[in-house]
Amino acid sequence: MTRELRFAANWKLHLGPVEARTYMQTFRARYRRHEHRDVWFFPPAVSLEAAAQAVRERDDLWVGAQDIYWEPKGAFTGAVSAPLAAEAGAKATLVGHSERRHIFGETDDDTRKKVAAALAAGLAPVLCVGETLAERESGHTQAVVNRQLAGALGGMDGAKLAQVTIAYEPVWAIGTGRNATPQDAAAIHREIRAWLAARGVARARVLYGGSVSLKNIAALLAEPELDGVLVGGASLDPATWAELVQTGAT
Repeated sequence: MTRELRFAANWKLHLGPVEARTYMQTFRARYRRHEHRDVWFFPPAVSLEAAAQAVRERDDLWVGAQDIYWEPKGAFTGAVSAPLAAEAGAKATLVGHSERRHIFGETDDDTRKKVAAALAAGLAPVLCVGETLAERESGHTQAVVNRQLAGALGGMDGAKLAQVTIAYEPVWAIGTGRNATPQDAAAIHREIRAWLAARGVARARVLYGGSVSLKNIAALLAEPELDGVLVGGASLDPATWAELVQTGAT
């Protein structure tokens, strides 16, 4: 079976609309389509439409929202709904990124409502799960990940679950320069697959995130449990990102 890889770029609070257009121009000049791999970009909300327009004729390049609110419309100042994101060109959305959980107080129940809202609007959810350093050192990694999976996806049927990409992002590895070893990540990815398989998902898509860079991407992708990566800082330079996403491509 041919291995399908997904590379997701989370720009966080960087790159406005003008920068996004320039970035995409540079990236596209350096990246040619590769079979069996796709590249997703998650710009800040103000740059979503600009980024989406820049790749609109490339079905291997998707643009998504970094976050959505679960209500489709209403008096929610500052929020972006799934239908509005889709209208701006989004095809996917992150849900439950650790920064949303730990900085903005997002709960497991919030992630459940956001996943449901994304699916209802035709967006592909990328559900982020992962443990803090304290949780890891106390041996609670799998319990935390299972709780986050159950909180967001519990009770969902297999057909809907199969539309959700999972991104395992250990919180202690995000932006710290530290990353889980490929073997550490693979062990958690196997548990995530088992959780999904028990609920009817025959083939899950599980990405790894956390200080991914040009220095470690080859070693990470050498581990077959990893279906790709979700990358922050190393995705902000289009030349670097173009090189990273072509790792191992023929």
